[in-house]
Amino acid sequence: MANRPRSSTLTAYPFLVLSVLGSPWLWLTANTSAAEPDTSQPNVIVIFVDDMGYADIGPFGADGYSTPHLNRMAREGMRFTDFLVSSAVCSASRAALMTGCYHRRVGISGALGPAAKHGINAGEVTLAEICKQRGYATACFGKWHLGHHPKFLPLAHGFDEYFGLPYSNDMWPLHPTIGDRFPRLPLLEGNRVINNNVLGKDQEQLTTQYTDRAVNFITRHRNEPFFLYLPHSMVHVPLYVSDKFKGKSENGLFGDVVMEIDWSVGQILTTLRRLKLTEKTLVLFTSDNGPWLSYGNHAGSAAPLREGKGTEFEGGIREPTIMWWPGKIPARTTCDELGSTIDILPTVAKLIGAKLPSHKIDGKDISPLIFAEPGARSPHQAFYCYYRGGQLQAIRDRQWKLHFPHPYRTLAGRAGGTQGKPVRYSQAKTNLELYDLKNDVGETTNLVDKHPQIVRKLQKFAAEARKDLGDRLNDQPGKGIRPAGRLQPEDVQLTW
Repeated sequence: MANRPRSSTLTAYPFLVLSVLGSPWLWLTANTSAAEPDTSQPNVIVIFVDDMGYADIGPFGADGYSTPHLNRMAREGMRFTDFLVSSAVCSASRAALMTGCYHRRVGISGALGPAAKHGINAGEVTLAEICKQRGYATACFGKWHLGHHPKFLPLAHGFDEYFGLPYSNDMWPLHPTIGDRFPRLPLLEGNRVINNNVLGKDQEQLTTQYTDRAVNFITRHRNEPFFLYLPHSMVHVPLYVSDKFKGKSENGLFGDVVMEIDWSVGQILTTLRRLKLTEKTLVLFTSDNGPWLSYGNHAGSAAPLREGKGTEFEGGIREPTIMWWPGKIPARTTCDELGSTIDILPTVAKLIGAKLPSHKIDGKDISPLIFAEPGARSPHQAFYCYYRGGQLQAIRDRQWKLHFPHPYRTLAGRAGGTQGKPVRYSQAKTNLELYDLKNDVGETTNLVDKHPQIVRKLQKFAAEARKDLGDRLNDQPGKGIRPAGRLQPEDVQLTW
C-alpha cells in the first residue's frame, strides 16, 4: 500500500476484505445485559504505542506480519497520514499528549529516567482532568513516563486507576549498553510497587495485562462515560511477547510484538461491539515517536520517511494514526491534513463539553477533520514542535518544512543492530534546508534556494516561536515556558 500522503484532503481508502473473529483468549463473565448505557457523552480511548514506525502496521504498509484488527479499524474509520507528535522522544511526547501543549511549554524534554527528580507539574491540566470535569471514569494502563514519584503519577493527575511501568522498559539492569546505571524495574498498581524487580518473563505478559485491565475497565464502566488511556510499553526495546504470539510472524520477534499489539486493539474493539458501545466511543490509535533505528531488526520502519526516533525529520515525529467511531467518522477514509497529539485534548474537550484550561495550550480542535466536514483544513498555520536540546531545529506549515542548521544522529545507510543489540549512530548536520512535504515526504530535495519567499514566511513563524518558547542557540529564554514539577524534600518518594 502507498505510504505517501495523498494530494487530496480526504479520500476513500480501499482495503482487502479481512475476516476478524472475536479472540478466544479473553471473555469476561460480567453481566452485559444491564441497563441501557448512557448515550449523552462519548467515551474516549487513546491507544498509544511506544516507538512505532510509520510503516509498522498494515494500513500504512507493514510487511511480513498481519494486523487484521488495525486493518479493520482503518477500514471502518479514518487514517491520518500527516499526524505529528511534539517530540521524537518518550517523556516529551507524552507530556504534549496529556496537556495539549508543545512539550517545550510544559518544561518536559527527553526521556525521564529512574534518577529524575522532576515530572509533570500539578498546575498542568491533563486530558484525564478534562474528562473528570464531566464526571468521566478514567484509567491509565501502561507506560506513564511523566515522573515516577507519587506527585507525578497518574492518580495525582486525573486518573482513577493506574497499572503499569513508570518509565521505559529498558531502564533496568539488563540494558545492553548502560545497564549498570539503572536500578531494578518496578511495576506499579496505583502508587504502590507490586513487583520491585520486573524480569523478562514479566515483560512477556505486559501487553496482555494492560489489555485485560482495559477490557475489564470498559466493562465495569459501560453505563457511564469513561476515558481510557492505554500507553503500551511495546514496541520499545527490549522486545517481549507472550506465548500466544511467539514465532507467529515472518518478521521475527518485532513482527510477533506488533501482532500482539494488534490483538490488543482487537480485544478493545470487540469489547465495544459486544457491549454495544461502538456508536458512542471514539478510539484513537497512534504512537509516541518513530522507530529506534539503531536496534535494527528489533526496530520498525518509518518508510518512506527520513530517519527515526530522536530526530526532527518526519521519521521521528510523524506517526501512523487511525481514528474510529462508527456512525460518526466516515469509513474507508484518509485525511492528509496536518494534525497532532496536542490537538487531542482540545478536541475531546469540545466533544464532551468540557472547559479548556485557563492557561495557554497549543493544540486546536480538529473535529472538523475527524468528521470529514466539507472544506475542513488543518487549523495549524505553523507547527513548531521541532525542539531538541532547547533549540528550535525546524518549523513547518501544512506543506513546507524549514530545517535550521542542527546536528542529528543517523545510521548513514548502515544496517542497525540485531537481536536487541544496537549499533552506534553517526553524527551529521543539516544546513538551512526547505522541503515540500506534500511532494517529498522523505525530505530528500532541498529547495531553499528556489523558494525564498516561503523561507522568509517560515522564518517569521520561527521568530514568533523563539519569543514564546525560546531557543538555546539564540540565548532566548522564551516568555511562554512553564516549569516542570519538582520533587521537594517533604514530598513522598517512591522506593522499591
